[in-house]
Amino acid sequence: MKKFVPHIAALAIALAAGSYLVLAQQPGRGGPPQPMSFFITSAPKGDGANYGGLAGADAYCTQLATAAGRGAPVVWHAYLSTQGPGAVNARDRIGNGPWYNSRGGMIGQNVAELHGDTIDQARLGNRMGKQLSLTEKQGIVNGVGDMPNQHDILTGSQPDGRAYTDAADHTCSNWTSSANVEAPARGAAPPATPPPPGPSAQLGHSDKQGGGNSSWNSTHASRGCSQPNLVSTGGAGLLYCFAVN
Repeated sequence: MKKFVPHIAALAIALAAGSYLVLAQQPGRGGPPQPMSFFITSAPKGDGANYGGLAGADAYCTQLATAAGRGAPVVWHAYLSTQGPGAVNARDRIGNGPWYNSRGGMIGQNVAELHGDTIDQARLGNRMGKQLSLTEKQGIVNGVGDMPNQHDILTGSQPDGRAYTDAADHTCSNWTSSANVEAPARGAAPPATPPPPGPSAQLGHSDKQGGGNSSWNSTHASRGCSQPNLVSTGGAGLLYCFAVN
């Protein structure tokens, strides 16, 4: 019986080595990092929520991705919804996943997981958050407790990733407005009939902190559409960008 011991030991070693190789090849288990397919823009375009519509926002995502070495043939879309005739849902324009941040860490397996479509997915939550929702430069976006706080991300979306269907403007005129909300003059009497609410942008929190609902994509509205409006609300006019292919 003793003469079979070396063979059994060798077989055990071979099996262990094979198991290690399989695990090492799996994402997040010691294998090479996956290519970046998600990021938060490291800088705003600078014209408030006016990105020139969806096409302009997609082009800006592509510009920053290209500078980071992830340009064509990768197709990039901004996570933005639009309203009105031909409304677009942000969730429908980001591909199928999975998506990985600029350090190769998975931030979402698929669209349903990102948005908590099932009870189990909503209970478990997604992987988005301050430490994983990185910029294309592998940077962390300032959040609650940082100065300045820049965690407000433009989305124009409801928590399920779909467009709003009411009469209010949640997308700063479908991402073409940088209108400023003017404060009433000091001492001025309030108007007899309050004006309708001006355009604003629905925002998510990149760190999933604050706002009462810890939502990455739909926490609250901005104070307006200009760059000062976005900054004073707690953001900078940043975008979520996803690789579609």
